[in-house]
Amino acid sequence: MTLIVEDYQRLSNITAAMRDAAAAGEWDTLVDLEKRCAQTVAEIKPRDVVPTDEASRKQKADLIRKMLADDKAIRSFTDPWMRQLERIMQSTRSEQRLQNAYLAQG
Repeated sequence: MTLIVEDYQRLSNITAAMRDAAAAGEWDTLVDLEKRCAQTVAEIKPRDVVPTDEASRKQKADLIRKMLADDKAIRSFTDPWMRQLERIMQSTRSEQRLQNAYLAQG
């Protein structure tokens, strides 16, 4: 296995852990893993190359597809949570505007 495929395998392991954390609702763990993922991408980026042998190219492509599937799964867990959080924040802002309007009149 080439070094770049090993790098992508390491990155894939992180995205799998992120998917598992999102599925379990472990948001703090997910945030920590996102930071680790970004750091790993930054490390890999300067040395990212297309592998010269066909087997390694296929492995790298397979890992990329798996990471994209992990990303889709993560979003399926985080998007509803983010929408709920957005509704809560909108409700809070509405309450604050209402309070400010009544306080200004009084």
